[in-house]
Amino acid sequence: MDTQFLVSLSIILATFALYIGIAVYNKARATSDFYVAGRGVPPIFNGMAIGADWMSAASFIGMAGTIMLLGYDGLAYIMGWTGGYLLLTFLLAPQLRKYGRYTVPEFIGDRYNSHTARVIAAICTIVISFTYSIGQLSGSGVVIGRLFEIDAKLGTMIGVVLIAFYAAFGGMKGITWTQVAQYIILIIAYLIPVIFMSLQLTNNPLPWISYGELVGKMGELDRELGISEYFAPFTNGTKWQFLALMFTLMAGTAGLPHVIVRFYTVSTMKAARWSGAWALLFIGLLYLSAPAYAAFSRFILMTKVAGSSISELPAWTKTWVDTGKLQLADGNGDGILQWSELIISNDIVVMATPEIANLGVFVIGLVAAGAMAAALSTAGGLMIAISSSFAHDIFYRVWKPNSTEKTRLSVARWSIVVATLLAGLIALNPPGAITQIVAWAFALATGTFFPALVLGVWWKRSNAKGVISGLLVGLGVTLAYIFAAKYGGFTILGIIDTGAGVFGAAAAFLTNIIVSKATEAPSKKIQEEVINLRYPEQMIYKDGEVWMDEGKSKSV
Repeated sequence: MDTQFLVSLSIILATFALYIGIAVYNKARATSDFYVAGRGVPPIFNGMAIGADWMSAASFIGMAGTIMLLGYDGLAYIMGWTGGYLLLTFLLAPQLRKYGRYTVPEFIGDRYNSHTARVIAAICTIVISFTYSIGQLSGSGVVIGRLFEIDAKLGTMIGVVLIAFYAAFGGMKGITWTQVAQYIILIIAYLIPVIFMSLQLTNNPLPWISYGELVGKMGELDRELGISEYFAPFTNGTKWQFLALMFTLMAGTAGLPHVIVRFYTVSTMKAARWSGAWALLFIGLLYLSAPAYAAFSRFILMTKVAGSSISELPAWTKTWVDTGKLQLADGNGDGILQWSELIISNDIVVMATPEIANLGVFVIGLVAAGAMAAALSTAGGLMIAISSSFAHDIFYRVWKPNSTEKTRLSVARWSIVVATLLAGLIALNPPGAITQIVAWAFALATGTFFPALVLGVWWKRSNAKGVISGLLVGLGVTLAYIFAAKYGGFTILGIIDTGAGVFGAAAAFLTNIIVSKATEAPSKKIQEEVINLRYPEQMIYKDGEVWMDEGKSKSV
């Protein structure tokens, strides 16, 4: 065994022991612990947990690689995913917290007073979370495969076992505090390499400032090689695709069930808003660093790997070729590796960067631990979302309302195990790159939950028939466009599968509004509950007046 393997393995095993220890210490003993962590998480720690839940394998592993390969066009991911948190924090999170339910399907079922709407929303949650989890398990396979120098598929199955154990054991309470630890580990693991690369290449330890110099130099290299310039906009897709992808990721963020449920774990509306503010800060640390990561990695590859003799390539290239994520082909037979002959998966850029930049075995191990933290933290949150949708919204609220708490916890835990195994099987042969699979999950959330929640909170006239029709039409349109674009080559204005949410959302909004207008209005009680969501918790709307807790009223 080489030193690098032992160091990486030691760091990862130490972090696994930490996660399992936290999950055991914070074991869920009641359904409120399992679903919403007892609603007692302080906003700053909830912000960290949201950050970890959010910064998935797609963000940690795939983001910088996507920007490296797409250049300017990859910025749609950063702007969409970050902007979505502003939408969620101000438009939905505090209002949903005030309603005081456990899950998004429960909010929809109770807000619209419909078991049918609840079941459809639960099914949508399972479909979205399942799609998203395939990307996370695929990411864990990349990390574990590289660490053990085994096929990424075997690595994926190892990840499945780990996630199934600690998510099923701790529930939301255990996962929340595990995610706090995972955030700290993943952000340290992400920042250390990019700071060291910045020092190596620019003598400046602040990558967010220094990487601009290299972008200019890369423009010159691009022109010499006759390839598209790194910072030229819309070279990998149309302007409409860029805007559609950005909207899909932004609205999808505001509609993702496993993200929204994190705002249920705090005690008040005010705490929900502060959780969103802290989350933006913690997420920004990684997202502002991703373009620097991409620029540094691309510059090193262009100047130190491309143009080298095939027989004298760095040792790290062999280990990544073995994982199947790197391909080197001397197409013209001149013994020199040209830039066009280097085929690198965007899923390995961050993982390979410490080796590319020769940062040492400890940093390589730390990045591996950070990537695993990112994949595990998001996968854990997704499995809780799947579990709560089945065990709470379908099994308890619809099928077996008289079941005991012990039975409900048992069903919740077993549903996590089954969902993780099924997602793991699909992740063995994923249908796309990690960021692409995750973008599909966001498109589905954009086409289903974003319209349902926005209208559910901000339009009192929206009714059960409207939301049911909107969810079904939004889901159908989004899925149809994803399949037509990916497998049939069908596009509108050059918008490909990852931008499908824009069509699903438009269809769902229109359907919900038209059907709601054409059918009977919700009861006066439901309409007053909807208006109540817009006021601080100490205010109650009734009969055209807003009442304070003390009983004093003022006219609206």
